[in-house]
Amino acid sequence: MLSDLKLATVSRVLPDNATGVFKDSYLLDLLALPATHSEADHQAGLLRNLRKFLMELGDGFAFVGEKVRVQVGNQDFELDLLFYHRDLQCLVAFELKAGRFEPEHMGKLAFYLEALDRDRRRPHENPSVGVLLCRTKDDEVVEYAMSRHLSPALVAKYETQMIPKALLQRKLHEWSLLLQNSSPDEA
Repeated sequence: MLSDLKLATVSRVLPDNATGVFKDSYLLDLLALPATHSEADHQAGLLRNLRKFLMELGDGFAFVGEKVRVQVGNQDFELDLLFYHRDLQCLVAFELKAGRFEPEHMGKLAFYLEALDRDRRRPHENPSVGVLLCRTKDDEVVEYAMSRHLSPALVAKYETQMIPKALLQRKLHEWSLLLQNSSPDEA
């Protein structure tokens, strides 16, 4: 309920039925990661807690693999995590970044999506979707980086700790007031 369900403006290239599937922010307190951690630590933590991570992602995700090998030409590449979304009927590639979002990350993700679509996508499946999961992101930088980007992708951030108790209480109070003030027709 506390996750920010809004998507960045880049979500306009996602399939129409993707509404509510992806979040702008994911809570990964289940990993118990220190403030400074590596991408390898992040990935290992997600795999150790795969069931909980799938619950955080939401309904419809199925795990396909980790460090999925993608071969293009004579070179091998590895994408961090690969899922399949049953409702969207597409592969969903997650690239993990332990630091802040950088515009060049989008090029790598677009490359992986193209390789998945050319080499792994089945005829009945929709184009692959990419999620760049970063520790932090500046929404304006993301918007600039994605403004001419054609691949169905988005950038989300992750939190490693639950929000402070005072903020949680305030949000619950606001939600309670909203419910009390709504008319019976709206409820």
